[in-house]
Amino acid sequence: MARESKGKDRSRRSSTLGRALGLMAFMPLASRAPLYARLMLALILDERTPASRKAMLAGAAGYMLVGRDLVPDDIPLLGGLDDLVIVVLALDLFLDGVPQDLIDEKLVELEIDRTAFNEDLARIRRLTPGPVRKTIRRIPDLLGQAGAAFQNSGVGPRVRQWISKEERTA
Repeated sequence: MARESKGKDRSRRSSTLGRALGLMAFMPLASRAPLYARLMLALILDERTPASRKAMLAGAAGYMLVGRDLVPDDIPLLGGLDDLVIVVLALDLFLDGVPQDLIDEKLVELEIDRTAFNEDLARIRRLTPGPVRKTIRRIPDLLGQAGAAFQNSGVGPRVRQWISKEERTA
């Protein structure tokens, strides 16, 4: 029993150490954060960036501002991790949907080193488990399909008609 407990403690310490080392990998990224913020702003303001991807970032920003968490911030280590994961996933999805030639254009325009950008992007993507990334990447397509199905169903005009009818009787 005591031996089993020691094994769990060792395992817990090594996983904590692994997480800490993983977060240390983001130190070089922190120095380039202002550059990347300018890149994100330039991409958001460009009309060639798909509106659905801009909405994805707006949703993540809203999540951060609302203050309601999937995992309460009171829980040590995990509390702030959900916020980080949401931001990372939103940025990954955003960049995934922006045309590569537009990203290239903005990188040159803002004089951002392409090699460092690609390394940082890979570093960010390694933070999120593959299955989670694959599932999240399907969301924009699923939303598009749901929107198309809703539009094709003809429910929209009926709901508008019902609302208008209710307003007249009130």
